[in-house]
Amino acid sequence: MTTPSKDISAIEREVAEKSQPFRQLQEEIHRVIVGQEELVHGLLLGLLANGHILIEGVPGLAKTTAVAALAQGMETQFQRVQFTPDLLPADLVGTLVYRPATGDFMVKKGPIFTNIVLADEINRAPAKVQSALLEAMQERQVTIGSETFALPEPFLVLATQNPVEQEGTYPLPEAQVDRFMLKILVRYPTAREERQILDRMQKQASPPRVHAVMKPSDIAAARLTVDEIAMDDRIKDYIVNLVVASRDPKSSKVPLDGLIAYGASPRATLALSRAARAHAFLDGRGYVVPQDVKDIAPMVLRHRLIPSFEAEAEDRTGDDLVKTLLASVAVP
Repeated sequence: MTTPSKDISAIEREVAEKSQPFRQLQEEIHRVIVGQEELVHGLLLGLLANGHILIEGVPGLAKTTAVAALAQGMETQFQRVQFTPDLLPADLVGTLVYRPATGDFMVKKGPIFTNIVLADEINRAPAKVQSALLEAMQERQVTIGSETFALPEPFLVLATQNPVEQEGTYPLPEAQVDRFMLKILVRYPTAREERQILDRMQKQASPPRVHAVMKPSDIAAARLTVDEIAMDDRIKDYIVNLVVASRDPKSSKVPLDGLIAYGASPRATLALSRAARAHAFLDGRGYVVPQDVKDIAPMVLRHRLIPSFEAEAEDRTGDDLVKTLLASVAVP
């Protein structure tokens, strides 16, 4: 086992202390969001692991509301950008504006210069706008003209898309999809949860409000602790085996031969490691267990495993492929 830089008991004391604001934030979000545990948990994972999130679900499932509640629960800046077919890259990142009085150009920064960016219905904007996000998401910087500007910390892109209404949309290229650490599928609430929504939201005059319970310094401190969480070499090997098996199922004796057109990239390996540590942090532990990897694997891998034509013909989704992968690769 890899020796952690700190004793595990010391790490767990830090986890207990620094996870408290995240538990408060979770409670605040649930003041306006009923159920949707995977969505709320995924938002906190992305915040801890410093990873962007793609949220997919049909209209009306509180995707935008959940992101807004997350931003309101923190003392950070928040911008919502409604992606439309006529949106331009300059509308997102900014542009150079000519000043006749001085005869020079000044930089006018766009809404991406904030902490939390909600890219609402990201697949409704053309490829030029989607690609404008690539530098910001990967490098945490934006180039306007000949100048490069660093984005504030923390910086998180939370994008939503509708899986059913595809007319007039522009599918995200694989290169951009891969830059989202997590993809969260938002499903319909249960009958019991829907009744709670009805009871909670029926008073329009006084809707539930979210109070800010976290500062950027809390996020930075928690991320440092997440990096210290111990991970056994066998779990690291397990993560690598999962990713390698997605690229060459036959050699790994996984029954997915011919069903995966493209497997996960090394970016998925890093995402699994960071997200597993963040999952352990939220669970109050100073070490990662195999179940952490299995719990977060669908969110990390479902958008990175590209089904082949044969898989699509059999109606095999990314989740189906991940489920088979987890069932076939030996757990340490």
